[in-house]
Order: sequence, then structure tokens, then C-alpha cells
Amino acid sequence: MTSPKMLSLFRTKPIQATLQETTEEKHRLKRSLRARDLTALGIGCIIGVGIFVLPGVEAANHAGPAIILSLILAALAAGCSALSYAELASVVPVSGSAYTYGYVAFGEIVAWIIGWDLILEYMVGAMLVAIGWAGYFTNLGNHLLHPLGLTIPHALSAPPWGDHPGIINLPAALIIGLITWLLVRGIKESSQVNLGIVAVKLSAILLFIAAAAWQINPKHWQPFMPFGFSGVATASAILFMAYAGFDCVSTTAEEAVNPQRDMPIGILGSLLVSTILYLAVAAVLTGVISYTKLNVADPIAVALDAISMPWVSSLVSLGATIGITSVLLVLLVGQPRIFFSMSRDGLLPTSLAAVHPRYRTPYLTTIITGALTAVGASLLPIHLVAELSAIGTLFAFVIVSLGVIVLRYTRPDIHRTFKVPFFPFTPALGVILCGYLMVNLPTATWIRFVVWLAIGLVIYFAYGHRHSKLAQSAS
Repeated sequence: MTSPKMLSLFRTKPIQATLQETTEEKHRLKRSLRARDLTALGIGCIIGVGIFVLPGVEAANHAGPAIILSLILAALAAGCSALSYAELASVVPVSGSAYTYGYVAFGEIVAWIIGWDLILEYMVGAMLVAIGWAGYFTNLGNHLLHPLGLTIPHALSAPPWGDHPGIINLPAALIIGLITWLLVRGIKESSQVNLGIVAVKLSAILLFIAAAAWQINPKHWQPFMPFGFSGVATASAILFMAYAGFDCVSTTAEEAVNPQRDMPIGILGSLLVSTILYLAVAAVLTGVISYTKLNVADPIAVALDAISMPWVSSLVSLGATIGITSVLLVLLVGQPRIFFSMSRDGLLPTSLAAVHPRYRTPYLTTIITGALTAVGASLLPIHLVAELSAIGTLFAFVIVSLGVIVLRYTRPDIHRTFKVPFFPFTPALGVILCGYLMVNLPTATWIRFVVWLAIGLVIYFAYGHRHSKLAQSAS
């Protein structure tokens, strides 16, 4: 017979109660985002480090020119998951993303695990983006300072660990601090900045494709799959985190003007545009330079330098430096809202769910996230950060796809403005593909992930289980 204590671990949060919380004055966020803003947020997050940094790193280490296949596999898995996200976001348009969906579908312990996992996904993802931004910023700075006989000191632009250790990655920490300040000021202001940045980064990407496509040498695509299909799958698993942008869109549901209509548009539209550009950049990048030379934080700039286009390299580095900023902005939008939702539910101290009286933003969780992320980005090497971020993203997507299946059968009465097509095949395929990519991640990544979850469970049983609002209601 199942004990009451065991059952309490799987207590689910009623959908109506979840929606009711969004109207409480002390926790109410400002609704100001429309479909255009949400789509731009998704593009702003998806097109960034995954297009300016990771294709080169993963081509050099795992996939070779077959990085294109890795991107297609990741896009297929992301597409199935995106459809599931779109359905749940239209049903439960509340901050918290997969954490909130898990609480409604599976219960408290699963919600905690997802929330704790999302903390890993967003913060580590933001660290990765900040490191990539710092790489392009340093490249651009050195180009501009070279005529003066100056360079940015390596000791101040590299972490103390890695292939070329320094002392601290100061540019990465500083950009996180700047964006954290902007996000405290307001989500609408941040969204307007993001729109401008997205326009700049798309221009930089199109400039790279237009300038470098004429320099493609097919011999660079041979051998096409030097590491075998297992390498393609590993690269796909790591690249998958780049598609997490639509997950960031779902964290802002509580700040959307018409979430039931606009959330699916923002999620699916941003994924479609981004996937097309990913494939084009990967094909050109591996066609103009050997994949063995791309294991750097700024592969597009390196490729342009290799084909003697330093002026294009400088422009693209400028566009990438500005463009990657929007990825960091969106990731630092998502993480505080996960913290905010968990605190509002009592799983973390409720004082953290405070909303700024003037800006109506979750300012405490934003500041905490910014501080932790800045420390990690300034001290950790890029390859370690990339692997940790990927496994967190994949795990969250598995839960969301399963959540659609569970809620279709347990709550068929819910009105759904958007439904996943070809149910249950599509969400089931999302579970299978994401699970397959997780299996192909390095063993060391799994060990770190399990340790992270173990720490989270200790915190949950020591604090969250007893202090959650559902526990207080039950008692």
C-alpha cells in the first residue's frame, strides 16, 4: 500500500490555481509582449552561440563536415519538442516553462527535478554564451588595436583552466553584469533592445554567407564523417542546447498580452527561421576551411581570416558580438523566471518571488542569477560548459513531450487553442529522439548531471517538500 508521504511527492498543482496566481498583485508581472516580440526572443536565443560558436567546436571534435547532419537531427528532435511546448504554453500560460508543466502533469517531485534541471540549463547556457561573446569581443578588439601595436591581455580574457589558461575571463563577467542591470529595468525595454540586436545579427550571418560561399572548396568536406555516426550523434546532442530558445519564449508566457494565440507563433516561428540559417552557415563554414581548424570560440571569424577577408571578419565579429548579446539576454530572462515560479510555489524561499514595485520584474532572482552566472563564465572552460548545458536542455524536453501525452489522457476537458499534430506519435518521437541524444553525451557529463540532481533532491527534502504551498494547504 502506498504511504501518504510517498503520495505527497506526486501531488499535482491544479491548472486553475496556477492561472489564479498570475493575478495576485504581489506576484503579478507586466503583460507587454506580442507575437512579434516572442518570435524575436526565440530567434534572439536560438541564433547566437549555436551558430557563431558551436558548429566549429563540434565539427572539430565530433562530427567533421557531417555537422550538417548533426544539426538536422537536433532540429528534428527540437521540432517535435517545440510542438509540445506550444500546446502546453497555450494551456498553462504561466512563467516557469517545463517546471510549471511538470507540476501540473506529474506532481511536485517531478516539477522540482525539472526546475532544478532548468537552473542548470539556463545558467550554464548563459555561461556558454558569455564565453562565446567574450571570444568574438576579444577577436574584434585585437583587430582594432593591432594597428596601435596593442592587444587585449590573454590573462584577462581566458579562464584559469583549459588549453590556454589565463587568470579570469573578464569580458564575459562584464557583459553579464550589464544585461542583468537591463533586465531589472523591465521586460519590454529588454525586448525592444533584443529586436534591434536580432536585426544586426541576421545581417552579420547573411554577410558571412554571401562573402564566403564563393570560397567553398569541396575538398574540405572530405572525409565527410571522420568520427563516424556516433560522432554525429554526440555533436547533435551538444548542439541541441542551441535550440533551447523556444523554451525561453515559454518562460515569458505570463508577460504575453495574448499568450494562448501568440505563444505557439513565437515558439514555432523562431525555430523554423533559425534552423534554415543554421544549416546554411554550417555548410559554408566547413566548406571554406578544414574542420580541424575550427576548435575555437570564434570559428566564423577564423574562417574569414583564413580566406583573406579580414574586413568581413571584423564586421562579422562585430555582428556576432552584438548578436550573441541577445542570446545572453534571453537566457537571463528565462532563468530568473524559473526561480520566481519555484519561489512562488514555496519550493524555494518565497521572499525570492518579490516583484520590483516600479518595474514589475522579478528583480531579486534576476540579480542572483546574474551574479552566479558571471562567476561561472569568468572561471570555467567552454567545452565543460557546453556539455552540461546540453544534457539539461534534453532532459527538460523529454519531460515536456511526456507532459503533453499525460495531460491529453488525464485532462481531456481542457480547452486547447493549439494541439500537437499527429498525436501521440509526435510527442512520443520527441521523447525518443531527445532520449537518444542524451545517451550519446559523454559519460563525464552524465556523472556531473547526476551529482547536480542529487544536490537538488537534498535541498528539496530538506526545505521544499515541507514548505511548498501544496504542503501547507494539505496540512
